[in-house]
Amino acid sequence: MSPEPASASPAPPASFYRELADGSFESTPATAGPWSPKTQHAGPPSALVGRAMERHPGRSGARIARVTVELLRPVPVADLRVEVRAVRTGARVELLEGELTADGEPVLLARAWRMVASPDDTPSLRHGPAAPPLPGPRPLGSMTGAYLGGYVSAMEWRFEDGRSFDSPGPGTVWARQRVPLVAGEQDTALTRALTLADSSWAVAFELDHREGLVINTDITLALHRDPVGEWLCLRSETAASPAGSGLATGLMYDGSGDCGRVLQTLLVTERRAG
Repeated sequence: MSPEPASASPAPPASFYRELADGSFESTPATAGPWSPKTQHAGPPSALVGRAMERHPGRSGARIARVTVELLRPVPVADLRVEVRAVRTGARVELLEGELTADGEPVLLARAWRMVASPDDTPSLRHGPAAPPLPGPRPLGSMTGAYLGGYVSAMEWRFEDGRSFDSPGPGTVWARQRVPLVAGEQDTALTRALTLADSSWAVAFELDHREGLVINTDITLALHRDPVGEWLCLRSETAASPAGSGLATGLMYDGSGDCGRVLQTLLVTERRAG
């Protein structure tokens, strides 16, 4: 599918979702992804499932260390329902499974490991390069052919000088939400990280997604510690091979340094005529 025509970026709605009386969630226009105003960027729905996983009853003092999201089909900008269950529960670790449905049809699956937090004397081991300083305010920059009126405008992006989503990767960007995930609620470290994580491969654009079809089928976010603050940084790059597929990898930082990794499998193929 070709991207919708580019659009100016109006003021975003007040949140990505509004919780409804029956426990489902109304998707606002802020969830719309860059390829169409009718389908969501995978960041907000990933975070919506993460929110439900955090709220699922479990052992006190445990944290979600890894979430893998499987994107079954484009998530429509429509009412959504979330369900979470425990697949395996132990004394120290728990495997959770979540499902997001639209009009009764599954559109997203997720699994997460929740585990007891490491002890205070655990050494701090961080081997990745340091993140650049947070740049000052700047305009969004270009994203050719994209619909900018949804998720792209609901986030604040700060690329390094002279770069944008159109700049060939590897790439680095600082970003934060302009709106909360759910109206009337405070975001958590996990939901902020999940809201951003699906953007990693876009920050690392190194394959021509305009001429061919390049799209991720999944998102894995692994956090060795919970990020702090509203600003997060992604430093991302792409690997690809003939007769293979693409692989986007990202380092995630907060203001104190490295906090996790993002991994995305990329389908790389020809666009169908028409």
